[in-house]
Amino acid sequence: MNATPIPTDILTRNDLRQALSEHDFAEAFKLLKKHGGLSQNRIALACGLTPGKVSTIMNGQACVASYDVLCRIADGLHIPGRLIGLAARPWETEEADPARSETPEVTARMDGPWQNGDTVELADQLTRVDLTMNRRGLARAVAATVMTGPLLLDSLEGWMLPGETGSRRTRPGRLGIRDVEQLEETAKAFRTWNHKYGGGLRRRAVLGQLQEVTALLQEHQAPLVEQRLHAVMAQLAGTAAGMAWDAGLQRRAQDYYRLSLRAAHAAGDRLWGANTLAGMARQMLYANRPTDALELVRFAQDGVRSEAGPRLRAMLSTREAWALAALGRTAAFNRATEQARHVLADAELDEPYWISYFDEAELAGVTGGRYLELARQDPRLHAEHAEEQIRTALARRGPEAGRSHALDRLGLAEVYFLSGNLAAAVAETHAACDVAERVHSGRVREGMAELYAYTVGHGTSAPVREARARLREQLAD
Repeated sequence: MNATPIPTDILTRNDLRQALSEHDFAEAFKLLKKHGGLSQNRIALACGLTPGKVSTIMNGQACVASYDVLCRIADGLHIPGRLIGLAARPWETEEADPARSETPEVTARMDGPWQNGDTVELADQLTRVDLTMNRRGLARAVAATVMTGPLLLDSLEGWMLPGETGSRRTRPGRLGIRDVEQLEETAKAFRTWNHKYGGGLRRRAVLGQLQEVTALLQEHQAPLVEQRLHAVMAQLAGTAAGMAWDAGLQRRAQDYYRLSLRAAHAAGDRLWGANTLAGMARQMLYANRPTDALELVRFAQDGVRSEAGPRLRAMLSTREAWALAALGRTAAFNRATEQARHVLADAELDEPYWISYFDEAELAGVTGGRYLELARQDPRLHAEHAEEQIRTALARRGPEAGRSHALDRLGLAEVYFLSGNLAAAVAETHAACDVAERVHSGRVREGMAELYAYTVGHGTSAPVREARARLREQLAD
């Protein structure tokens, strides 16, 4: 990216300042072209964008929703950060030190070429920034929005293309296979911890391990070691994504999901890549973007159709069903759910460890959650199905499931409120609180907040007030 500072006097124009403050880059680029003498090609070169991308922005066919692109525009055109809602950019002070910046930003190109070196550089920048993030930087990260629509989907097209070609390094590296095996076990342990307890307490530890693997990949390694290190990076980044989500850092979670996908691409691990796309689809569903979620799931299914085992195929079918239910396509939801149940019946034990969690209990829990969403629209038609599925999940996976168990309890409590069974609803609310005390998960807290809001309009009896008070007390901690 070549910086092209714009004339300083143009930044005094009220129309340009208003366009920048509103992130209306269609208008801002037109003003820069008209009054600053910048062609579309010069804007594209300065900002690290393609001329076609700049053209679609100027025509109003695309908007700048990516935080990374926003930073590249500011840096490439030397627009002070305050004019577009950013902290002061490093170049705004003579002795700027990015490593010590009050709000360090990631500037690696997430939509750049899918080359192994770029992926390692991205991992280095993400972890370095996150491990040094102060409170103000954390607040900005919480506020950052996720990418959606074509901006997100187009940036993932590299997943379907062949990996890096050319001769790989063959000189022996300093790291041995036993060392890699230890790193693989560490990645597995972190993933298990996250699944059981949530990511609130171990996120920085995962980031530290991810940074260590990144440093090893920056050194010379033998080809097989390098490939397996990329696979470790992919799994650690996937865990970091889940933990960032639990911490309320939705955009950062998406960044780590995208890193995980790129690392899986470098490792040639299409199964993990499909799993990562499923995680991104789930994030889109929580963001109320079911069409994007469906695209991501089908992207995953197309990539592993001939390789995926029964558990992975079943999990992908449930994500498809989730998106279909959110789109109001109940018949298609039932079809996809039945397909998942049919495929799971053939599950064996030789699939990757990370998909072993997806069994009949997980299928029941996921299906119960979807019936609960449908029951919010029509309790008489769907509440009974939701109760049946969630109770099956609770019976089969038990408290050791941690976060999932807590979410099941919260879901079942809401089902009972919907059904008018206040006594059962109160009992399940207390049971959910008991489990939530042992889980440090943002998703669980969100579920508790939703249940608390739901109890407000469902009864004023003493037991209901007591359950509501307990939810409020835990949310205040």
